[in-house]
Amino acid sequence: MILPKSNRLAPEQVAEITEIVREFGCSIQPIVGAVRTIYAIVGDERDELMINRLEGLSYVERIDRIQSPFKLMDRRSDLASHRIRLGGVTLGEELLIVAGQCTIDPKNPNYFLETAAAVKESGAHVLRGGVWKPRTNPYTFQGDSKSIEILMEASRRTGLPVDAEVMDEEQLQVALDAGVHMLQVGARNALNYSLLRSIGRAVAKRDTVVLLKRSIHMGTLSEFISAAEYIAAFGNPNVLLCPRGTSPTLDGYRNHPDESITPLLKEKTWAPVVVDPSHSVGKASYVPACALAAVAYGADGLCIEAHIDPSHGIGDDPKQALTPRVLAETIAQCRQVWSLRHLPAAGRS
Repeated sequence: MILPKSNRLAPEQVAEITEIVREFGCSIQPIVGAVRTIYAIVGDERDELMINRLEGLSYVERIDRIQSPFKLMDRRSDLASHRIRLGGVTLGEELLIVAGQCTIDPKNPNYFLETAAAVKESGAHVLRGGVWKPRTNPYTFQGDSKSIEILMEASRRTGLPVDAEVMDEEQLQVALDAGVHMLQVGARNALNYSLLRSIGRAVAKRDTVVLLKRSIHMGTLSEFISAAEYIAAFGNPNVLLCPRGTSPTLDGYRNHPDESITPLLKEKTWAPVVVDPSHSVGKASYVPACALAAVAYGADGLCIEAHIDPSHGIGDDPKQALTPRVLAETIAQCRQVWSLRHLPAAGRS
């Protein structure tokens, strides 16, 4: 990883380092961070002659060689200073709240529009809405591309950025063309490396944020972080890691809640952690406690399902969506826990 002395290299300097690494079978991928652009060496970066030639350039501050499978997402990477901003919140400085319906019902758009208004009033920063849905049963409702219009109308009315899950390249393009601010990669696609690459290429020159959920089957933390590397490697490091419960399930819960991995992730990566308590426990009455636990473990944000009238929702909403009242109470309580966690050391003694 090449760190320049200035905020970014001039085109002729990029051309020079590209030519040097090409001689050793490598390439250069610029990664645009909040503070400065760094230049990742893609390929085997261990050749000492290549490193020596790069370090001898007057405009190079240093070369960082990070011996981990995820060089960009590693907490020792220069991207550790990168800050992701969404919905008026800088991750790490304030608790990010993403909330909204599991599934948008195209036959009843007012439910979503009313939910959007309630979500904003509850204090959320980002509106989530399921346009396309992965379903185990092929005969259940799979979503509808028409719902993207409802999602974006809700964004216009509330002023909130929106989050939508995409499962293939066609949906990815539709979402980006519509102006979706945050792309969600669900648990079933968390290890779909072809899709992760496609998303990485598509958002490389955008400020789009990607919410990457943990694989539905219990995978290692390195596997989870490496999946994020697939996206960031194309130049956009705006990736959020989202624990959402894993298999095998825990009796009584939808999945095996995994919000406790947050501090373990933070030991390995600088990436913000946004926990999904709704899918972890799968029952509305359990969600507030799971959300509080996530913040206590150090989560940077929460992704919570909510509906103006859950009993009239579709998909998972009838069983796990919070009402606006409970959502507002949960957000307020979670912010209190966040404040306690972020008290200065003197204030905690």
